[in-house]
Amino acid sequence: MTSLALFCLLYFAVSVLTLTDSLLYSISTAAAPAASKCTLLNSFQPGFVVQGDYVIGGIFPIHFNLKIPDLNGTYRPPPINCNGHRIDPKAFRWAQTMRLAVEEINQNPVLLQNHTLGYKIFDSCGYPLTAQRAVLSMLNGVSEENSSMCTNASSLLAVIGAFGSSQSIVLSRILQTFRIPMISYASTCACLSDRQKYPTFFRVVPSDDYQVKAFAQLLVHFNWTWVGLLRGDNDYGHFAAKGLLRELQYTKVCVAYQEIIPLLYTRQAGLRIMKVMRSSTAKVVLVFAVEGEMTPFLRDYMTQNITGIQWVASNAWVKASVFSGREYYPYLGGTIGFSIRNGHISRLGDFLQTVNPKTYPDNELVHELWESLYGCSPFPSSVTQMPPCSGQESLLEQHSAYMNTSSPRVTYNVYKGVYAIAHSLHNLLLCQPGRGPFQNNSCAKSNNIQPWQLQHYLQEVNFHIAGEEVAFDAKGDSVPYFDIINWQRGTKGNIAFVSVGLFDGTKAIGEELLIQEDRIMWAGHQSEVPVSVCSASCLPGSRKAVRRGEPICCFDCVPCDSGKISNQTDSMECISCPEDFWSSPQRDHCVPKKTEFLSYHEPLGICLTTISLLGTFICVIVLGIFIHHRSTPIVRANNSELSFQLLLSLKFCFLCSLLFIGRPRPWTCQLRHAAFGISFVLCVSCILVKTMVVLAVFRASKPGGESSLKWFGAVQQRGTVLVLTSVQAAICTVWLASASPMPHKNTQYHSDKIVYECAVGSTVGFAVLLGYIGLLAVLSFLLAFLARNLPDSFNEAKLITFSMLIFCAVWVAFIPAYISSPGKYADAVEVFAILASSSGLLVALFGPKCYIIILRPERNTKKVIMGRGTD
Repeated sequence: MTSLALFCLLYFAVSVLTLTDSLLYSISTAAAPAASKCTLLNSFQPGFVVQGDYVIGGIFPIHFNLKIPDLNGTYRPPPINCNGHRIDPKAFRWAQTMRLAVEEINQNPVLLQNHTLGYKIFDSCGYPLTAQRAVLSMLNGVSEENSSMCTNASSLLAVIGAFGSSQSIVLSRILQTFRIPMISYASTCACLSDRQKYPTFFRVVPSDDYQVKAFAQLLVHFNWTWVGLLRGDNDYGHFAAKGLLRELQYTKVCVAYQEIIPLLYTRQAGLRIMKVMRSSTAKVVLVFAVEGEMTPFLRDYMTQNITGIQWVASNAWVKASVFSGREYYPYLGGTIGFSIRNGHISRLGDFLQTVNPKTYPDNELVHELWESLYGCSPFPSSVTQMPPCSGQESLLEQHSAYMNTSSPRVTYNVYKGVYAIAHSLHNLLLCQPGRGPFQNNSCAKSNNIQPWQLQHYLQEVNFHIAGEEVAFDAKGDSVPYFDIINWQRGTKGNIAFVSVGLFDGTKAIGEELLIQEDRIMWAGHQSEVPVSVCSASCLPGSRKAVRRGEPICCFDCVPCDSGKISNQTDSMECISCPEDFWSSPQRDHCVPKKTEFLSYHEPLGICLTTISLLGTFICVIVLGIFIHHRSTPIVRANNSELSFQLLLSLKFCFLCSLLFIGRPRPWTCQLRHAAFGISFVLCVSCILVKTMVVLAVFRASKPGGESSLKWFGAVQQRGTVLVLTSVQAAICTVWLASASPMPHKNTQYHSDKIVYECAVGSTVGFAVLLGYIGLLAVLSFLLAFLARNLPDSFNEAKLITFSMLIFCAVWVAFIPAYISSPGKYADAVEVFAILASSSGLLVALFGPKCYIIILRPERNTKKVIMGRGTD
């Protein structure tokens, strides 16, 4: 049978007995006459009792061993009792601390004026079953005569306890039925923060939620990525391990193995765990267990002579004095862990000195303490078989398990818990009628205070003790604060618990942990931080590649791909270099990429820029010539206004090519295509209108065709050009508004080079823009081709036909060349097409006219133009 199954069986047995006793008790009470006495079928005597106006309970693990009764089912079993020879002096000190706190409160002239606190302190024996029995006895009373449960509700207002989380879970579920609040001094399980399940639970010790966060930060801080995990077979160990695994999900730390120390420990189970520890490469082992669970395990651990393990202890055993002996140092020296906050209780040492068998002759717990400390009995008997002693021996430093008051931790939590109840009760008694927190603004009655009324004030209590603030949050938790403890060699060869840092949960995230690393002594008496990893670190320039089927902490190192780097050790992945950078040969840093675009400084850019400016200059010269000779027949005969507009548009065509040269920018990308499209449509529109005018003039020269000229007057010509150009302007506007061209860094051509180009944004928009220009050009070409054989006197169609043939040939060749050209060469092709087509139009349309105007002025006469004469 497993330890968990045995524990469940024991729990079930005691629960059945408890229910049976309660049922028999209820039946006997109901059947008895009103005058008959209440019969208590079983009893569990407290360790210490003091009467008072208000009674609180205390539950402490004064013993740490159970005497299991025979559970053969043939007769009613006796109750489970604690083994009287295994008293824990440390827990006994906690119980005395509660007594001291109550005594101080009762002597305080300010706190609880005219009222006193009483207490009932029980021994839980460190197990949930006996803790359950203790709290039920606490509720019933210690004898038949004073058993309040026979007639009315319990007079118990609150409980201080318990030590272990498993005990607190059981007790809280019992006490919440009576709405009695409980303040734990050492139960850290995060599960107890659930207000729906444990509405009356409070604690003055930080929750394991904070402890596991501290553990996770500690592992990350020392780069321990491969660790083992041991836990006790109880709620504390289960929830702490679960919380730690949850926290480690967001770190690089992996758990190599997770083992459970059985509740009922056996040597065989311990050796199996040690075999796992010995075979694992994890050299750091975390332990979530209590002192009683670790004691038998560590005894067997030392017999196996296992060394080199760096222990990381939870606060449940990190300051266990039972492990401070010199025999433990070779195996546990260097242990590091988190302990609850240290405090100071000024009168504690003197108070502990007053406890001896002569002062308490009838208290068995005091007698057992003496037997544990001195190995003698103040009241010898045949049962104890110990030598006699006076019972007045002096408590010395050697009795540190009981007398150690230099740095109380759990002891201080007990002290704070009692004062929290006292301050809450004090605030309750100060309530003024009509201003209370309860129904109709009422207050609690001082002679009949209900536990749930005290809980209301406990939830809101806030006071200072020894300079420390004590308060509870909505979950009943207190302020998270831990000391970091390191086990070092003491002056006498024993283990000394040295504080080497702290964890302050009130600090900002990432700033909670403060460690004095130079003061830490590690396992094996080493000053170097132990290494606990599954795989060696990956150097910069490589990344971790997790091995299939293994945790992420076990990996291979793979060099980064081209264009990616890792500049840190143990990088999980290689990061891509920024857009303008490329990886170095070592793949550990990024270097700037070479950039490429059609620049003004390279030969190709210089050549295209020169041609563009030269073409613009020629347009200006031709325009000047035409303006100067605007009254001559050849200029007037070829529609001077359209010629001026055409020269102006050609000048824009030459200039717009400059927008394609230089580093692409948002405004140049947007303007280049709009300027190109509108300039060329304006140019081709002028040519189209000139062609239409030629046809109209020829038709008007025929009989009956005079009316055709009225449709091609100056106004109609301007309007036609404006309308045709406006259509292109509208196309550009829609294109820019819907999918505007923007600069684009193209890295597809060369991985280590950036090619700057303008992305067209919308391919459809670009195609429509070119298509519209092509439509007008083809239409002009067809009309000019039809009019090419008209009389020379009126005919410019041959020149238009030739110019449009050049224009169309250039742009038809442009499309495949543009698509197949990479990077800056695509811009060069487009610029070349613009310059070539513009130059073709300029030369074809205006070259012959300028030749006549400048070189053959004798032909620039009306007679020649009208009569085809040659002089």
